[in-house]
Amino acid sequence: MSDEILSGYRDSIDNIDAALVFMLAERFKITKAVGAYKAMAGLPAADPGREAAQVARLRALAETAKLDPEFSEKFLRFIIDEVIRHHQVAAKG
Repeated sequence: MSDEILSGYRDSIDNIDAALVFMLAERFKITKAVGAYKAMAGLPAADPGREAAQVARLRALAETAKLDPEFSEKFLRFIIDEVIRHHQVAAKG
């Protein structure tokens, strides 16, 4: 039995997931360049002030979007931790 409504929802979810993957790939491409620059300039991989500002900004955006701010912070923290890991690897060269 085919459920066209459910299929339509799933198609939309699949499109959103694809967009998320491509957006994350673009984000990591840029943060990789940031990591290379930080390594070249002798800057630390982590920037706690910037991270705190980003978390606060994303939490506010999440509230506006009616998305759980805790979830958005966990998601952003995961991304930030991965970016820092990449920067540390780049710094070790």
